[in-house]
Amino acid sequence: MDALTSLNPQSPQTHAIFTLWIVATVVLGAIFVIVAGIIVYSLMRFRWREGEPDPEQVAGNRKVEMIWTAIPLVIVIFLFVLTARTMSFADPAPPKEPDLIVIGHQWWWEAQYPKSGAIAANEIHIPTGRPISVLLDSADVLHEFWVAELTRKMTTVPGHPNHIWMQADRPGVFIGVCSEFCGTQHAWMRFTVVAQDPKEFAAWEQSQLAAASQPTGEAAKGLALFQQMSCMSCHAIKGSVAAARVGPDLTHFASRKQFGSGIADNTPENLRSWLRDPQNVKPGVKMPNFKLNDEQISQFIAYFETLK
Repeated sequence: MDALTSLNPQSPQTHAIFTLWIVATVVLGAIFVIVAGIIVYSLMRFRWREGEPDPEQVAGNRKVEMIWTAIPLVIVIFLFVLTARTMSFADPAPPKEPDLIVIGHQWWWEAQYPKSGAIAANEIHIPTGRPISVLLDSADVLHEFWVAELTRKMTTVPGHPNHIWMQADRPGVFIGVCSEFCGTQHAWMRFTVVAQDPKEFAAWEQSQLAAASQPTGEAAKGLALFQQMSCMSCHAIKGSVAAARVGPDLTHFASRKQFGSGIADNTPENLRSWLRDPQNVKPGVKMPNFKLNDEQISQFIAYFETLK
C-alpha cells in the first residue's frame, strides 16, 4: 500500500498539479532569494559608518517604479496562465453519467457503480489507464474526498453533488482520507483505492453483483441472528431480506482487507473485538453495543466469513 503523499503523483491529473507546484515553488523561491539578497547586500554595503554623511535621498524615479511594477505583473500573468491550463487539464467538464458515485457518511465511504449496479464500502476499485468520472455526495455533513496520488481534494456537500476525475497509471493500492473535519471519528474515515488491470477490475465488478450464498451450520445461526436483531435496520446483504442503506453494504464483507473505515484489519480476532463493543474500537461510531455473548459473536463471525 502506498503512503499518503502528494509528492508521488500516479495519474496525469496529479502530475499536472505537481508540475504546477514545482514551477510555482521555483519562481517564488527565486523571488525570495533575489529580494533577500538585495536586502542583505544593502544592509552590508550601505550600513551607517562613523563620520560618513547621510546617503543621497532619491524619490520619484519613474523608470524604477515602472520596472518593479512590470516584473511582478509578468510573473503573476505567467502563473495565472499556467494555473488556468492545469485546472483545465485536471478538471475537464464531467460527463452526463459518472463511472462512480462516492457518498460520504459519518464515518465511512459508500461507492456505487451506476453502470453495473455494484456497491462497495471503503474499498474502491478502479481500472488503470483511463480517467474515472467520480460524482461526490454526502449523506450527512461536509466531508472531503482525497486520494493524494490520484486526484485533487473535493468537498462532499449534502444535496449538492461535486465532481472530480480520478485515474491510476499503474496497478496498486492507494490511501484515501477525509481531509475536512466531520466529527468524532474524522481521523478514521479512511479508505483505499485499488487500481487494477481492466480485466481484473471487470472480474471484480462482476463478482460484486453476486448475491451472498446461503450459509449452513454455525453461519446459518449467524444469519438468523442478523435478521432477528436490528442489524437489518442499517445494513444490506444481497440475497437476504436486509436492504437498508444506513450503514455499509455487507454482501461482500469478507473480501475486504479492513473494516471500520480502516481502523482494523479484517480478521476474526478484530471482528470479535468490534462485535463485543464497537464503541471501544471506534468511539462515536453509529453502531451501538448490542451486548452480544460469546456464542452469538462466534455465530456472527462464522456468517460474516461466508460473505465473499
